[in-house]
Amino acid sequence: MALDVTDLRSFYASPLGETTRRLVGGILRQRWEAVTGLSIVGLGYATPYLELFEGQPLRLLAMMPAEQGVVNWPANGPSASALIDDSMLPLPDSCVDRILLAHALENAEHPRELLSEIWRVLTPGGRLIVVAPNRSGLWARLDTTPFGHGRPYSRGQLLDLMRETLFSPVYWSEALYTPPLQRTALLRLAPAIERISGKLSLPGAGVLIVEATKQLYRLVGVRRSRRSLPELAPALAPVLAPRPFGSGRLGSERRVD
Repeated sequence: MALDVTDLRSFYASPLGETTRRLVGGILRQRWEAVTGLSIVGLGYATPYLELFEGQPLRLLAMMPAEQGVVNWPANGPSASALIDDSMLPLPDSCVDRILLAHALENAEHPRELLSEIWRVLTPGGRLIVVAPNRSGLWARLDTTPFGHGRPYSRGQLLDLMRETLFSPVYWSEALYTPPLQRTALLRLAPAIERISGKLSLPGAGVLIVEATKQLYRLVGVRRSRRSLPELAPALAPVLAPRPFGSGRLGSERRVD
């Protein structure tokens, strides 16, 4: 069941939520440095991270599933948020350059349908970033944060899901090694914990971050049979039978089928 939008907004307004936004957002910012003139859509509850790109893209939209609810965003200026059905995005084919999926995949009732819709609306060569709870991380085991709800993923599960929906992963990362606790001293150490854990490639990160490109075709290999079929004898074959003695020419034969 998807979290209510008010719970998500309350989390990101807390000190732990702000730390989460900085740590995850730093990776997103590095991946999408040059987005001037592009169109970006955030699906799920991606507004805390979309704010990092304000003023650069040609279009910046936030789409939130009906099960979760929607909030007005941004706070100033015309609204750029919409309530949608994540299995039928209200967008034409090949119209979006970048899509950010946050607090969406783990709560989607049909994740393959969601990714198929994203594939449809992405431009050729478009990019998708998925932020999903790590199945082996501490954040997925505690329901005190939004990452403790829904279906967490392992790296292998995400890879299989991407390939099935015609996406090709080009970048993997992990974030949120800091325990999900609202303690000021611990949150101050979060950047150092993140930096050291990332360099050592320690297990147990809270979220997986994968960037993928839209595949335009799938290669299908030719399968060869290793088993040779046996030679089959014909079921019916003509038989030559002799004609009765004295009927016709000597030695002549009649064909019987």
